[in-house]
Amino acid sequence: MTGPGGDLTPHPGLAGGPVYLDHNATTPVDPRVARAMAPYLTDFFGNPSSGHPYADTPRRALAEARAQVAGLIGAGPGEIVFTASGSEADLLALRGAALASGHPHPHVITQATEHPAVLETVRALARLHGARVTVLPVGREGLVEPAALAAALTEDTVLVSVMAANNETGALQPVAELAALTHESGALFHCDAAQAVGKIPLDVRALGVDLLTVVGHKMYAPKGAAALYVRDGVRLEPVVYGGGQEHGLRAGTENVALAVALGTAARLAAAELADGAPARIAALRDDLHRRLTDGLPGRVHLNGPDRQRLPNTLNVSVDGVLGHELLAAADRIAASTGSACHSGTHTPSPVLTAMGLAPSRALGAVRLSLGRWTGPGDIETAATALIRAAAPR
Repeated sequence: MTGPGGDLTPHPGLAGGPVYLDHNATTPVDPRVARAMAPYLTDFFGNPSSGHPYADTPRRALAEARAQVAGLIGAGPGEIVFTASGSEADLLALRGAALASGHPHPHVITQATEHPAVLETVRALARLHGARVTVLPVGREGLVEPAALAAALTEDTVLVSVMAANNETGALQPVAELAALTHESGALFHCDAAQAVGKIPLDVRALGVDLLTVVGHKMYAPKGAAALYVRDGVRLEPVVYGGGQEHGLRAGTENVALAVALGTAARLAAAELADGAPARIAALRDDLHRRLTDGLPGRVHLNGPDRQRLPNTLNVSVDGVLGHELLAAADRIAASTGSACHSGTHTPSPVLTAMGLAPSRALGAVRLSLGRWTGPGDIETAATALIRAAAPR
């Protein structure tokens, strides 16, 4: 199993188990991240807001972590707010912007394949705060048409929220173009970049976004470590009230260990991006796709864009087999479908449904998402297992 920079040492959590192809769900914690955060769980326990020597090291570590996260996305350290999850960061962005706008009935725009953290938050804004919500449709590849956004913007629009990359298909939205249209109308633009940060180069200045969500467990940090980029000058209503931490937007004594973990993960991701990791991962992904299409001729269909997608993500449907049955039979790999199971009945992925795919194709979909320790041997094993599992009985 190949690791970063050609290191052949497998991740301890992956050794001996099935081939892990579910990195869009969560990633294993990089051992270097775990080592970096460990001292802040034991030796350096001080409250960074205290005025005595026990606070000095935690305070410096918190500042360094903030700078590392900022560096990965082209932000300033003072524009990073640490949160406990991507869902919380989305809540701070959406609720914070809508309530801070001062508009009695703010208009918020999002799109149909967003993460539930965004879709449910805008529904709550409508229910609890009288917001008017527009959910834009997507095309066959899961992409928002800029013209659709332009037509939806009004003088009451205070915020547009469109993700950078879809977690199921890897589809990359035209964020820079959408953000430019949003700013022409005087509204703010939020981007949930949970799936994109660390996988592809992102620069908040080039994108023109005002708010951007970063999630640690999607890039080899522990769960519970996340952040929101808040462009300097953007006003938000706090998500937690109290002691004024995190620029007054999220009160509570900072979790220095998790901040250090996120900062370290950001530093490692920046180094990998500079070293060409996206191209290496994309080559493996495409090799997996070729093996499947060669082994199951005429039966494999790509869901989402061919080119405008994350380098690690392959979402395919296989004719004649349901996605959950295929993965159950291919027990040498760990991956996922987008379908949900309710009382034994599987329903199609809302993402693929929004893209206009037929229920049979949506139910046949599997998402195969590669990661830092995925190597050529894993691809061969996974392809063989899936081809055998899909063979007619």
